[in-house]
Amino acid sequence: MRRTPRIATLALATLLAGMLVALGCSSRKQVTTAETTPPPAPPTETETAPPPPSAPPPSETTTEPQASALQDAFFDFDAADLRADAKSALENNGKYLERAGSASVVIEGHCDERGSVEYNLALGERRARAAKDFLVSYGIPATRLTTISYGKERPFDAGHDESAWAKNRRAHFVSK
Repeated sequence: MRRTPRIATLALATLLAGMLVALGCSSRKQVTTAETTPPPAPPTETETAPPPPSAPPPSETTTEPQASALQDAFFDFDAADLRADAKSALENNGKYLERAGSASVVIEGHCDERGSVEYNLALGERRARAAKDFLVSYGIPATRLTTISYGKERPFDAGHDESAWAKNRRAHFVSK
């Protein structure tokens, strides 16, 4: 009876040793193949790369507006009322959208880090809605404007002072 546990122990040790050898060999093969693969040869002076595709020359008569023309509308602390500078930015955005034909935008409502998540999501929605309502009254079709609130979850400035918070209280415009 003493032989059975010894044989089982010996068999288990042999099995484990075989597994360790197999693992060691497989990792060694990966290293050696990586070492033996020659790096690609650098281009010689006689080889020339194909010329880069040429961009069309800038045209002074380009009528398509650029998305970078969209401006953020900023808000006071704990408010969704449009300030004078926000109205000016929204008028510029309205002019852009008039020229852009059928371009659509997403208006993102953002808040600073103060207040609860739920409160800031609601405040961000009110800010985005105020910007949308202004643009609709300006003459932009509501079907081209979508709103979403990110509350305090996507700050523009990660600072923890009034300067950073003022940058984060905004309606941000993203072209679709």
